[in-house]
Amino acid sequence: MSKLNSAFGPVMNRRQALFLSATAGMSVALGKPAIAMDNTKTAAHQETGNCSTPRTAVASTGYGKVRGFVDGGVFTFKGVPYGADTGGDNRWLPAQPVKPWDGERPTLVYGANCPQHLHDFTAIEQSFIQDWDDGYMSEDMLKLNIWTPSLTGKRPVMFYIHGGGFSFGSSYELPSHEGAQMARHHDVVQISVNHRLNALGFMDLSEIGGADYADSVNVGMTDLVAALKWVRDNISNFGGDPDNVMIYGQSGGGSKVTTLLGMPSAQGLIHRASVQSGGGGNAPTGDQSKELARQVMKELGLQPNDIASLRKIDWEKLNAAGNAAVAKINGPGPAMMMGAPGQRPRVGWGPTLDGRIINVRSFSEVAPEISKNVPMLIGSVSEEGNRMASRPTEAEWHATLARTYGDAKATALVTAMKKAHPEKSIRTLSYMCSGPGLNALAMRNNVTRMATLKHGQKAAHAYTYYFTWQSPMLEEAGAWHTAELAFCFDNTKRCEQGTGNTPEAQALGKKMATAWANFARTGNPSQPGLEWQPFDPETGKTMVFDNQCRMENDPEGELRKILQG
Repeated sequence: MSKLNSAFGPVMNRRQALFLSATAGMSVALGKPAIAMDNTKTAAHQETGNCSTPRTAVASTGYGKVRGFVDGGVFTFKGVPYGADTGGDNRWLPAQPVKPWDGERPTLVYGANCPQHLHDFTAIEQSFIQDWDDGYMSEDMLKLNIWTPSLTGKRPVMFYIHGGGFSFGSSYELPSHEGAQMARHHDVVQISVNHRLNALGFMDLSEIGGADYADSVNVGMTDLVAALKWVRDNISNFGGDPDNVMIYGQSGGGSKVTTLLGMPSAQGLIHRASVQSGGGGNAPTGDQSKELARQVMKELGLQPNDIASLRKIDWEKLNAAGNAAVAKINGPGPAMMMGAPGQRPRVGWGPTLDGRIINVRSFSEVAPEISKNVPMLIGSVSEEGNRMASRPTEAEWHATLARTYGDAKATALVTAMKKAHPEKSIRTLSYMCSGPGLNALAMRNNVTRMATLKHGQKAAHAYTYYFTWQSPMLEEAGAWHTAELAFCFDNTKRCEQGTGNTPEAQALGKKMATAWANFARTGNPSQPGLEWQPFDPETGKTMVFDNQCRMENDPEGELRKILQG
């Protein structure tokens, strides 16, 4: 999460990194018609409807025909390949074409996730509200999922990129990611995607393997470009408009969005973009990533150019060596590779400024010229650092802040936050700001910085938001990192362990999903009764999503500025 940006996986455990990646709730079968929970095998009936496998649920792609199913009126295709297996001889090479097939390929279940460390939540409450789905893992993971109301027509395409920094996560890690409701109620084609992560997606083998591996350090990002090219070439066969594609992502997914907006190879494939609780990133240089690769080879006990052994090595062994190499090079300090603009970047698994595939630190140092005409949504949530196992007293909270910011700034923060939010407990306030890691006030600064860069281009608008809706589930949880996804995907029922699926949640979900769909369709997220004004640095106009949605000038402005002092 956000994590913004980088590569947390190698030096954090799964539990720590998840707080930088993704969270949400799930859905339980209750009430009137039975409503099934989604997983790697099936669909989720959000409403009355039957699942069927008619002969009409067949679409053509450049590699062959795919057969899906119909769920409550939505055509669903899961595990559609956009690239070949990345294992073996294809490790670290750019995505290779899929071998064409005859007949109809069944695309009925989600594909594999990139090999990664599975989550290890220790708080029962956290496990309840997040309901993470680990799925299964394989290097044959270049797959995407499609939900569409019809196989004909020209609908906006909403292309969602999962969080988890650049080290873990998947297209179906959270129940909020399921796209049927967007297709069903908002007349869009919804897509989610898996791609290479961690050392498999971001290790520089150009010295180890030669010219064939010149792009290895960024294949995790070029995978996403390959998926977008697949959309350009095939989505019209699924009722989508290849000339109206919105990319969006949360946490690490938001950082993937900002990276794509600066990549020349992605130019023309993206027409709208949304960055949610993430974005920007102080990517390391090519020299830094080469140094990391050399150290990994030493940790593995391999000769400097033994590419053959590296292609065959077990992922767990590779990952352990990567952890050790990152720790030795970075030394003590935050477990993130990408620091604040202007600081020396820390190494890890994530995009590298190689000067070719990635040649700017997009929305860290500059708003890329190549995407200046792409309108953007940029936002965050109020309790980014929610950790349900954490229950600090005021003194403990102050001490944590003091270790990071010093005693004077800690005192200023505690005093100002208690004054600004007398309705919140110390526990909930600590989720807004607790020093290192996910920090809602730092995230507000990041949102403002990125939106200001976008505004400075004097081209397409930036629209900013702040999600403050407080969950009724498990007292004091607030609006945790990823909480907004249940709403902008119109999935409050599917995520009722986090939302309660209350009437208020349902109403907010409809407003937010409508805003996201309108933005995908037109580049303007406004809707009748809820005008969303573009951001400008002078006023900081921001849409606040809560039971009473409203425009505010620079929400939490006084608090976030304390961190800048």
